[in-house]
Amino acid sequence: MNPSYLFGVYQPGTSPLHRAWVGAKVGGLAVFSLSVVLVRSMPAAFGFLAIAVVAALVARVDLRLLLRSLRPVLIGALIFAALQWLLYGPVKATETLVDLVALALAAIVVSTTSPVNAMLDAFIRWITPLRHVGVDPERVALAFGLAIQALPGTVALALETRDAARARGVRHPRAFLTPFVIRVVARAHETGDALHARGLGDG
Repeated sequence: MNPSYLFGVYQPGTSPLHRAWVGAKVGGLAVFSLSVVLVRSMPAAFGFLAIAVVAALVARVDLRLLLRSLRPVLIGALIFAALQWLLYGPVKATETLVDLVALALAAIVVSTTSPVNAMLDAFIRWITPLRHVGVDPERVALAFGLAIQALPGTVALALETRDAARARGVRHPRAFLTPFVIRVVARAHETGDALHARGLGDG
């Protein structure tokens, strides 16, 4: 599947979000995503969706591109929400659906207003000081780029981990963050092994 259908493609423009520093947009997306995952309430979910919609309007995202990019995410979100409906009821299912759409929409806004190379360059600059402890910024940036393309799956993984913590009656954020990080790292290792098997990322 073409990743542009999952994450949107860059559209040159002159909107305030196009002119904003790419590092601020990527950082803002990270904070927004964590907020959506950690804050649990129906009003908050619709509030986050409203923020994402306003950002899309400010960025003047092409409606056809927006709908095309949201379509696969929405299909997956509806399937996941249906499972949530069976397990936890309509309120939980609706909250999950709105959260997923808000996250996907925010990600599309950032990707359509920021060239991928600019986002990766900013990320490399942030982690370059770690080179002296053995971190390869270029390889980490490659993994980051793959993570961007896999964003919908990562979001679903985050919500699934959050719901598992709720089902156990655990409320502390660490109960969500620790297993989520472990699962994301495990997925990253699987991706790295697949790339290595194909001769990518060697050197």
